[in-house]
Amino acid sequence: MSSECRFCGAPLLFTLLNLGSSPLSNSYIKPDRIGAMEPFYPLRVYVCGRCFLVQLEEFEPPQSIFSDYAYFSSFSTSWLDHAKRYAEKMAAELSLDANSQVVEIASNDGYLLQYFKELNIPVLGVEPAKNVAAEAIRKGIRTETEFFGAAQAAAMRGRGIAADLMTANNVLAHVPDINDFAEGFRLLLAGEGVITFEFPHLLRLIEKLQFDTIYHEHFSYLSLSTVMRVLETHGLRVFKVEELPTHGGSLRLYVCHQESAHPADSSISRVLETERRAKLDTLEGYTDFDSSVQKLKRKILKFLIRSKDEGRTIAAYGAPAKGNTLLNYCGVRTDFIDYTVDRSPAKQNTLLPGSRIPVYAPEKIFETQPDYVVILPWNLKDEISAQMAEIRRWGGKFVTFVPDVEVW
Repeated sequence: MSSECRFCGAPLLFTLLNLGSSPLSNSYIKPDRIGAMEPFYPLRVYVCGRCFLVQLEEFEPPQSIFSDYAYFSSFSTSWLDHAKRYAEKMAAELSLDANSQVVEIASNDGYLLQYFKELNIPVLGVEPAKNVAAEAIRKGIRTETEFFGAAQAAAMRGRGIAADLMTANNVLAHVPDINDFAEGFRLLLAGEGVITFEFPHLLRLIEKLQFDTIYHEHFSYLSLSTVMRVLETHGLRVFKVEELPTHGGSLRLYVCHQESAHPADSSISRVLETERRAKLDTLEGYTDFDSSVQKLKRKILKFLIRSKDEGRTIAAYGAPAKGNTLLNYCGVRTDFIDYTVDRSPAKQNTLLPGSRIPVYAPEKIFETQPDYVVILPWNLKDEISAQMAEIRRWGGKFVTFVPDVEVW
């Protein structure tokens, strides 16, 4: 990408945040690659002064990032619960049955479509990461391993596929060509069909200093007002919005064709008003974020330095992409955090990119009994602290760093 907005083409002149340079957040280092050089890329966030799309430059194409992916959705029990509730809700609200068609874009390992399948509703996943898609196929979920866009949607429509429900969870931010992506949904959606998009709300990112959710795999950071502009350009209309607690505060948009009969809900104006009050429709709403993040970085480092000076041992839980942004921005290596653990076998026995902190299975924490366990996926802190409650037995404490340093 040049220095132009990926949606409207306006020049990108305003920097929201400069996080220095960082490796790709999901480029975990396997044992046979420990001696290899790691590429680092600038991690600078821009705001478009015309449409207010918050975005990164594109340094690596999606094919390089997502064709072999380390994130498997099914390793979070709370996310599985969220998916199951959604499937039951949508099946009831839209009267989906054996004659319907549900299509999920970025369907990962089948974490969501498995619940529609249990309800005997035909499903189709589209997932570009072949290693992740293979797990969904193993579960009996029909999955196409392609990058979704207008060309693929037209080909699917040519094969007679028309979606009564399309769903895309936490993927809208991952596509550099947001116009082509939106056009794909218009082409594949049945006449009175419904699309739901879920994505972390830009408003919460700024309010809660969720800077660690910024990484190269996330090309865009989204407000309701800007996403509505994108969708309207492609003949799609938001008719309802739900505010969700997931990922630190997300939106679920209900979308249809412009000419569809779905009536508009008052929830849209309510969320748009909260964005207006936060001045997300002017550059003024973005001016203090960089300095606030710098202040939080200093607080994180003060905690780590003080703890190590006191002789405390520190481990981490989780190897999420957001954790890699935080560790690399703050310059945290094994001089502060001895290791981290993760439930995903795909991440175990690797090193985190940049920081080179080793990743083990969760049992490692009970073997070494650290004084502090830093929960890097802070959005799952309730789930993780319940799973790891045994650390209280030796006086261990949990720590989170976003939106502030908290020890408990």
